[in-house]
Amino acid sequence: MAAGTRSKQINRVLVANRGEIAVRVIRACRELDIATVAVYSDADERALFVKMADTAVNIGPPSASLSYLDKGKILAAAKKTRADAIHPGYGFLSENAEFVRMCDRAGVNFIGPPASAMEAMGNKVSARNTVSAAGVPIVPGTPPIKDPKQGEAFVKQVGLPVLVKAAAGGGGIGMKVVEKPEELLPAIEQCQSMARQAFGDDTIFIEKYVAEPRHIEIQVIADKQGNYRHLGERECSIQRRHQKLLEESPSPAIGPELRERMGAAAVEAARACGYFNAGTIEFIFSRGDFYFLEMNTRLQVEHPVTEMVTGIDLVKTQIAVAQGEPLGFGQADVQQRGWAIEFRVNAEDPSNGFMP
Repeated sequence: MAAGTRSKQINRVLVANRGEIAVRVIRACRELDIATVAVYSDADERALFVKMADTAVNIGPPSASLSYLDKGKILAAAKKTRADAIHPGYGFLSENAEFVRMCDRAGVNFIGPPASAMEAMGNKVSARNTVSAAGVPIVPGTPPIKDPKQGEAFVKQVGLPVLVKAAAGGGGIGMKVVEKPEELLPAIEQCQSMARQAFGDDTIFIEKYVAEPRHIEIQVIADKQGNYRHLGERECSIQRRHQKLLEESPSPAIGPELRERMGAAAVEAARACGYFNAGTIEFIFSRGDFYFLEMNTRLQVEHPVTEMVTGIDLVKTQIAVAQGEPLGFGQADVQQRGWAIEFRVNAEDPSNGFMP
């Protein structure tokens, strides 16, 4: 990582995304008196985020692979508009380590973590190994499964149920609960196939399934001086098909002592991979115990829930960190006030199997 490209005053931010998150970043930049550049596909020419930006550049056809995922076009737009920083939002290129390195080589400040941290935490097996070495609790699991017999041996050791998971990606893709011995081999084959199609990587592993789980995630933020803070938790347990439907902060299941322990574990997980900027550590919580699940090395859809209860603007803090500024608050300054809930509204047809 070329640190020198990441620690100077930001004057113009290109937002490498679309829709709501592009609007969110542009609004924060406006309040900081930073000029903005929108990039848009042909389908988004009349979109709100394009109208809000100071400058807008068309980057191609509606297909994301030919526009928002085209690294070369994004960087060419940055060069054309003299943008000195890029905010990736979430999705698209936000967790693409190669894009981070391309930005560094081009002298463009990527508003996010270093490529090395993305790579360490982007693969679930690598992430488990990294945080476990730092003393963060993890669910008992296997190394990458090459031979299905490895899975059978693990099941004999820990018992059923278990969870077969893809090492790459997220969003519950390539994940199957196995409750009967005869389900194990089909689940392994199915998860490998799904992972291969979705991520181009069919590496899978198996974890002990945690009973009565809650999905609790901790927002962390770190600067380049090595200061780490956590901003409390978000409860994300209400899900369907492993997709979050409701997020709230604080969690009704987490008290002050447990919040402190989980926050400290989240900070150690982030520190273990040399992280800076905003990120989220996800935990499985069950019957008083918690286990590392994965890290999202980006801003998340549900970040406003944390902003509402802490009063800390995460996007503005991301920009400050990218400029090389130290965090302007201590851990004791982070106080949760009130309650915030975010719902994800899905437009689905219940008469057609809940298809979009």
